[in-house]
Amino acid sequence: MTGGAGFIGSNFVHHLVDHTDLRITVLDKLTYAASKESLAGLPEDRVQLVVGDIADEDVVDPLVAAHDAVVHYAAESHNDNSLNDPSPFIRTNILGTYTILEAVRKHDKRLHHVSTDEVYGDLELDDPERFTEDTPYNPSSPYSASKAGSDHLVRAWVRSFGVRATVSNCSNNYGPWQHIEKFIPRQITNVIDGIRPKLYGSGENVRDWIHADDHSSAVLTILEKGRIGETYLIGADGEKNNLEVVRLILTLMGKDADDFDHVNDRAGHDMRYAIESGKLRQELGWSPQFQDFESGLANTIKWYETHEDWWRPHKDATEAKYAEKGQ
Repeated sequence: MTGGAGFIGSNFVHHLVDHTDLRITVLDKLTYAASKESLAGLPEDRVQLVVGDIADEDVVDPLVAAHDAVVHYAAESHNDNSLNDPSPFIRTNILGTYTILEAVRKHDKRLHHVSTDEVYGDLELDDPERFTEDTPYNPSSPYSASKAGSDHLVRAWVRSFGVRATVSNCSNNYGPWQHIEKFIPRQITNVIDGIRPKLYGSGENVRDWIHADDHSSAVLTILEKGRIGETYLIGADGEKNNLEVVRLILTLMGKDADDFDHVNDRAGHDMRYAIESGKLRQELGWSPQFQDFESGLANTIKWYETHEDWWRPHKDATEAKYAEKGQ
């Protein structure tokens, strides 16, 4: 699997170790958002880490040849970073996916491609609709555009070359091992440090939150049962606006729910994401474990409180970058 030392990928590795007898090779470039610590303590006879670039054919090809399936998590994924410098997003998300596709095509291997709901653009706050597998693509940032491009490549390789692939588009994840530049861990670690949480604009932007464990179980279900060439949307009915999330974090951590600061909004900030995951649930029989967002968030807060040694070295630099932008 690619990107297995990152946030969502490492959670999937842990899920595979706990729920299957599979042996996993993780290919990860170990960029700033990945960490060897997220894989520490896993059985060495079942989990191997290879440090390398998914856009490097010489690295990718022999690994794909030696395995039964590829689960492709690796991606540059932070919207703010894509606005500052789109180039890593093009290389990793598009060229990297192309390299993976050519390898699975050459060796006739099963592929599952992990993507995002951000490829669909956004919805109005008062729109009763949700994203479905048939929603037209309308990406609004270099990040989401690069992921949209990677999705289209996968579908083209399925149709033109018979690659055995499936695609999933998931809503916003939260949980252990997420880099503190992201919204939820940033606010949690701010509160731990006695810093007031930071809220983009008015905080009305809505995200459809899902715990990383539920994303992992959905991807495994698709890998095992999904129909080749199909796309499945993954969501847990967790729509919350950013203001609600900040207030809930403060409340769960014993603080005043209004003890936060409004900061400059992100350019092109999508208003609302919402996932209709009926196809995945009805066709493949999947359902989320963390159906209560509050309990999942409390679980996540506890994790960051007990893993300060992991995130602490990155905190000052992360906040300095946001401060430069007035955020």
